[in-house]
Amino acid sequence: MGVFTKEAEVSTPLPPAKAFKAFAVDIENLMPKVASQTVKSVEVLEGNGGPGTIRKINFAEGHGLSHAKHKVDVLDKDNLVYAYTVMESDFFNKKIEKISYDIKFVAAADGGSTVKVAATFYTAGDTEVTPDLMAQIKEASEKRALVMKAIESYVLANPDA
Repeated sequence: MGVFTKEAEVSTPLPPAKAFKAFAVDIENLMPKVASQTVKSVEVLEGNGGPGTIRKINFAEGHGLSHAKHKVDVLDKDNLVYAYTVMESDFFNKKIEKISYDIKFVAAADGGSTVKVAATFYTAGDTEVTPDLMAQIKEASEKRALVMKAIESYVLANPDA
């Protein structure tokens, strides 16, 4: 098994606590509401939203994927840290064993936030990291970013959300 990490920083006009609430705490309710063309539904299979919770995200037809299962590893409301592991997905295609995300919401000088994301990919067996695999990961990351932008736009338009 190989392991590699991709890090990114994304800016949002949402203040850190609001961004954390939208992207970590309320994600299961917001994704199908604001990105129904991508996310059909989110089911909580186990838990109450905190660490140990397992969610199944069912993607809309034509999205290219059917589902993904996420396990919440950390939901730290005091330090605005969210970590979860994608433990099952048809995206993996026997090439990826799991993906762990560590996300930190940090105040930005403009009143918004910088969202720091470290995604650690664990390849299955002796799968090599090829340009094709990296292109697939990039495409999936771009789709994920569109859903996050939709959530951001919804929260900005609905400040009490």
